[in-house]
Amino acid sequence: MRSPIPIFIGYDPRERAATNVLIDSLYQHSSTPLAITPLVTPQLEAQGLYNRQRDPRQSTAFSFTRFLVPHLMGYQGWAIFMDCDMLVRRNITELWELCDENFAVQCVQHLHTPGETMKFLGETQSAYHKKNWSSLMLLNCSRCTALTPEYVNTATGLELHQFKWLAGDHEISGLPEGWNHLVAVQEPAKAKGAPLLHWTLGGPWFSEQRTMGEGLAAEWFAARDNAFRLWD
Repeated sequence: MRSPIPIFIGYDPRERAATNVLIDSLYQHSSTPLAITPLVTPQLEAQGLYNRQRDPRQSTAFSFTRFLVPHLMGYQGWAIFMDCDMLVRRNITELWELCDENFAVQCVQHLHTPGETMKFLGETQSAYHKKNWSSLMLLNCSRCTALTPEYVNTATGLELHQFKWLAGDHEISGLPEGWNHLVAVQEPAKAKGAPLLHWTLGGPWFSEQRTMGEGLAAEWFAARDNAFRLWD
């Protein structure tokens, strides 16, 4: 029997609905047991692992807590990190099988330069090189030992999200683009067949963005209704 795939999900209390639908979509499509852990900030604070003051440019509660995953794994093995504002359409085992010991991190290497300055709930939209790369990561934890709690709590946002804690970009490998399709950012045609949808600008669980992605928003609502329907 395969060991469960360790998956850590960035958690923000404002996006509880998104988190629950993502978790259900992971289970519904997976052929492998999953060990799913939401990164809940107060829990990490209670364990003495996280003590950063909220940065005014920080749009979610998990902007920085994602980088604690290698520590939570004891710097051993592999783990997946993913933002909560996603929906999985295919077997996450397919992504897991792309793990490559030659690299420390694997992610979709978007070329995303935001045209807007605000996103969901009036949060600031920041533009920087490697934007969205850290929203879904395969982490080779034994090669991410620089990510100590002390470093995660003191490094700048750019140092963390631009992978300055690695020896260089040669330690980062790309993943197929469909494993992090940016809804309402990338061309809608690219969503066809994409195994993972990502509502990076805010999703239909927010009342102001119920139609974000149009047909993709309807797909999210269908997944929500299927996850929480009552059985006779």
